[in-house]
Amino acid sequence: MAKTPVVKNQELEVEIEDLTYQGMGVAKIDGYPLFIEDTLPGEKALVHVLKTEKQYGFAKLKKLEQTSPDRVLAVDHTYTQTGIAPLQHLAYPAQLKFKQHQIQELFKKQGLHIPVRPTLGMDNPTGYRNKAQIPVRQINGQATTGFFKRRSHELVPLEDFYIQDPKIDAAVIVVRDLLRKYHLTGYDEQANSGLVRHIMVRRGYYSKDMMIVLVVTSWAVPHQDDIVAGIQAALPEVSSIMLNLNDKRTNVILGKKTRLLAGHSYLTDQLLGNTFHISPLSFYQVNPLQTEVLYSQAIEAAGLTGKETVIDAYSGIGTISLAMAKHAKQVYGVEIVPEAVGDARDNAKLNGITNVTFTVGKAEDAMQQWQQEELPVDVLMVDPPRKGLAKEFIAAVGVLLPPKLVYVSCNPATLARDIKALEAFGYHAAQTQPVDMFPQTTSIESVTALTR
Repeated sequence: MAKTPVVKNQELEVEIEDLTYQGMGVAKIDGYPLFIEDTLPGEKALVHVLKTEKQYGFAKLKKLEQTSPDRVLAVDHTYTQTGIAPLQHLAYPAQLKFKQHQIQELFKKQGLHIPVRPTLGMDNPTGYRNKAQIPVRQINGQATTGFFKRRSHELVPLEDFYIQDPKIDAAVIVVRDLLRKYHLTGYDEQANSGLVRHIMVRRGYYSKDMMIVLVVTSWAVPHQDDIVAGIQAALPEVSSIMLNLNDKRTNVILGKKTRLLAGHSYLTDQLLGNTFHISPLSFYQVNPLQTEVLYSQAIEAAGLTGKETVIDAYSGIGTISLAMAKHAKQVYGVEIVPEAVGDARDNAKLNGITNVTFTVGKAEDAMQQWQQEELPVDVLMVDPPRKGLAKEFIAAVGVLLPPKLVYVSCNPATLARDIKALEAFGYHAAQTQPVDMFPQTTSIESVTALTR
C-alpha cells in the first residue's frame, strides 16, 4: 500500500488553503489533501486524522489556533451535522464569493475562459424554503420529527430547520403533536414497520396557502378524521390535506399514489405574475424569491423581443415556459413526466396563455422531430437536473443548431463539462451569472447564455 504523509489518529497543526464544493476546509501536507469539516481558508487548526485514502484523507477539527475574518458564530452545530446548513459558519458575503469561485475553478479545469459575475444573493438568507419533507421516526415510544445525520440513518430530533419558512416548521410541530396524541407510529426503516414515514409541507409564498401530505405505509390511518380536524383547527391556512402511500423498502420519499383528505388536490401560488397549481409530486423551485431572480436573469439572457420561437427543454409544470411566453412569439415546452405536462397545460389555461405548447417526451427526440419539421428555433432554454445534459441531447443541439442557448444550471461541474462539449458546435458564452438559490448550503445555480 502506498505510504501517505499522514497516518490515522495523528494530530497535527495545519493551515486551511481552500474550501471544497461540499464546504469542507482543505489543508495540504506535502501536497496530500486533508478534508476538515467546519474550517475555513486562512485558518490555522489543530486536527485529528480520522481516515487516510491513497489520494486524500479526512481529519476532525480539535482546536482553531487562528480564525478567518469570514467566520461567523454557527447558529446550531446540528445544522452542520445534518447537512441542512453546511456553510452557516461562513459570513454570507463570503458564501456568495465561494459560489462564484467554485464556478471559476470548474471552468478553469475545463480550459474555459468565461467571466463569472458576482453571485446574486438574498437580503435575508434564512427561512426561505417553501417546501419541507420531514422524516418521522419512532423514538422513545413516540413519533419524532427531525433530520438525518449526514451519511447515516440516525434521526436528529429538530423543531427549527433554520432555512425553512418558519410557518412550515410550526406546521410540522402541529402535525407531529397530533400523531403523538392519537398514537400513530413513526416509520422503522430496519423492520420496515410503523405507519408515518414523512410529513411533507408546501407553502405558497404569495398565496400563503399551505398543503400538508402525510406519507404513510398503509391507507388505514387510525383517527384520520380527528387528525384532519386537528390540522384544520390549528392551521386555518391549510387548503390541502393529502395522504401519499409509500409501502416500498426505499429511500425515495413519495410513493406514486395520493389521496385527498380535505380541500384541493393542489397548492396555488404565483411566480413572476403567473398563477400555478402545484400538485404533491410536482417539481417546483423551493426558493420563491430567488426563483424570480433566476428566471428573470434567464429571460434577460435570452434577449427576447416578442418575435422569437423558444424551446424550453425540461419544462416541468411550465414555470419557465409561461414566464417566457409573455416575452416571446411562441414557446414549445418538452418534458418526460406526463403528469408534469398535464399540470403545465392546466397552468397555461389558468393564466390565459395561448402561445405555448407542451409535449410529453425526451427533449432530444422532440428536437430531432422539430428539426425535421424545419421549426425555426431562435432560443433553446435548458434547465436540466444535476447530471446535466445527456450526450444524445448535446448531439441533438448539434443538429438543430439554435442561434442562442440559455443554460440554467444547478450543478457547475456538469455545466462546465456541457459548455466544453457545446464548443464543438461553435457555441461560446460571454459570461455566467450565479444566483444563490440555497443560502447556507453549497448548492450553486447559474444562468449562462451561449451563442453561435
